[in-house]
Amino acid sequence: MDTQKVKTCFTITFTNEQYLHAKAYVDDMRKHPQRVFWQGKKNKSDDELVIEQIAHRILSGFYNDDPFNAGKHILRMDSMVNG
Repeated sequence: MDTQKVKTCFTITFTNEQYLHAKAYVDDMRKHPQRVFWQGKKNKSDDELVIEQIAHRILSGFYNDDPFNAGKHILRMDSMVNG
């Protein structure tokens, strides 16, 4: 099977609680500048880092312990195969 690239864009929603949790996580990571978390993130703003953390947790299933609520965070997904 040949390898293909797929570009996918997710539209997500999140709660204030999720935002504050992600912000606290990013703030804590600032105390550990050598961690893998920082690879490729040198020039990103605090807000970008927080939103990326929220998206990572949503798409990785961290918030999917309740099937009824799990689907409400991902509003849309668009994909395109690059040939």
